[in-house]
Amino acid sequence: MKLMRYGPAGSERPALMDTSGEIRDASSIVADFVAADLAATIAALRAVRTETLPRIAGGARIGAPLRGIGKIVCIGLNYADHARETGQTPPREPILFLKATSSIVGPNDDIVLPPDAQKGDWEVELGVVIGKEARYVPLDRALEHVAGYCVINDVSERSYQIERGGQWDKGKGCDTFCPIGPYLVTTDEIADFRTLNLQCRVNGRVVQSGNTRDMIFDVPFLVHYVSQFMSLQPGDVISTGTPHGVGMAMKPPQWLQEGDVVELEIDGVGAQRQRVVRHHI
Repeated sequence: MKLMRYGPAGSERPALMDTSGEIRDASSIVADFVAADLAATIAALRAVRTETLPRIAGGARIGAPLRGIGKIVCIGLNYADHARETGQTPPREPILFLKATSSIVGPNDDIVLPPDAQKGDWEVELGVVIGKEARYVPLDRALEHVAGYCVINDVSERSYQIERGGQWDKGKGCDTFCPIGPYLVTTDEIADFRTLNLQCRVNGRVVQSGNTRDMIFDVPFLVHYVSQFMSLQPGDVISTGTPHGVGMAMKPPQWLQEGDVVELEIDGVGAQRQRVVRHHI
């Protein structure tokens, strides 16, 4: 299944995408797709004949696929080629940081650069959505806790992240810096999460092209690993890292500018498109 939410920000309604690509309103089944109720919601929806639900007219805004996401745990330098392009050694253990939930927006909403931002950057990433609580999970049972997958743009302001001291979070958690969606794709629809192509384009130019087979730490290991340090709750998201091709590593570096268009896509998981604007005081 592909779970979606549509409508104005803050007033989204639940929807499903049917096999022909039509978006169908699911509000007769459930009031909303809420993170805490994700497993029960998916179970209830499996009995629904999607094609019998009302069609949604084209052009509706698409929101993030879940309401009430508790945390976004991000994995840094999880592709060896990305680590190398940034001049760093691939890590021996996953690097963890958090993205503020206030950074979540819909997949096609604008990226809003802060007023003094100078080094905005893009990162296409596979998001792993937790379906049931994961605490000290053994590796061989990690996938039992995964509900599905989504596309994430881990937008970054590199001057905040690298040049302002402290940890990475301050360059990762700005408002609009976490477009998620367009849908949450349940695990049964992804034949092999280890062989998914990822791509990012800026103004039509391909800047990132990778495959999840090149992750240093794969999905089961990340769920297992993160659960040793913090419990993962239903609806929590692990953003699993980005392949090479970020703006920071280009020569010369390429930074997001007002008016740029960023497009991201992962095989079977969906596509995003964002316009870059700047917050003016």
